[in-house]
Amino acid sequence: MLFADGALGLAVLALWVFALLDVITADEARIRHLPKWGWFVVVLLLGELAIGPLLWLLAGRPVGPSRSLPDKENNPIPPEYDRPGRAVANSPDDDAAFLRSLRERAEQQRKTAEELRQSDDGPPSP
Repeated sequence: MLFADGALGLAVLALWVFALLDVITADEARIRHLPKWGWFVVVLLLGELAIGPLLWLLAGRPVGPSRSLPDKENNPIPPEYDRPGRAVANSPDDDAAFLRSLRERAEQQRKTAEELRQSDDGPPSP
């Protein structure tokens, strides 16, 4: 009997937490019958009896697929990839200015190394 009460309590707690997180993450435009804050209060206050979460699941939760998913029939490209002027990754080997700056830097390092070598190779001290 004690095990059944504990299991029932854990099930109600899990349902309550799920419903609260679901209310928080749901798109407000798609929630039915009450505003988002109203459903949050209902689930929060009536969660101990499992009435609030059940009301949310039956009467308030959005029905159907989420609008944030791409519509594969009409627009197969997700909206975040269908923007003009979006930055496109380039290969560094294709960027002439980048390669030129690498060559100039390498040449400068060679000159600096040669100057250091010549100053160190001076006449040996007695």
